[in-house]
Amino acid sequence: MAKKKTAIDNQHELLAKELKSLIPKLDSEGLAFLVEQARVHIYNMQVDELNKAAVAANAASVKAASLARGNTNHTAKKSGSAISIKGTESGSSYYLHCKNNDVMFSKDEMIRLVKIVNGEGTDLEIRERLYNWFDRERKDVFAVVSMKDKFDNNLKTLASVLKKTFKLRN
Repeated sequence: MAKKKTAIDNQHELLAKELKSLIPKLDSEGLAFLVEQARVHIYNMQVDELNKAAVAANAASVKAASLARGNTNHTAKKSGSAISIKGTESGSSYYLHCKNNDVMFSKDEMIRLVKIVNGEGTDLEIRERLYNWFDRERKDVFAVVSMKDKFDNNLKTLASVLKKTFKLRN
């Protein structure tokens, strides 16, 4: 596996070097085209990542539903509130569901949340970053999921649901 990563790193380095050598030969129109293509490719990689996560989430949902029929409840519950995340069929948005209420997130926001909960640091540091993001970017979440601070059990549950529902590609 280390050999494969080294080969990929070497290929990346060679391609980057070749691209850098071609830049002086391009006019502004050519550079603009390459920048736009790079942006489109990055966007498509993010969509692929979310689509794979949505497929995994759907499989987990189907499994949970079949387990629930067997009188086994695997819904994430803390402090008396069930929290779940469901993607739309198109994969362009996601709904956070708690206490019969929903809040919608774009795929870019969901990518950001997944990166936060899978980031470096202790669980408490991760929850603090997650809480701060909600406080800064999406205060409307607090109306759906009651969270007082980084120590709140609902925030801990939400972080856990995000980690279990979505996986980052390496």
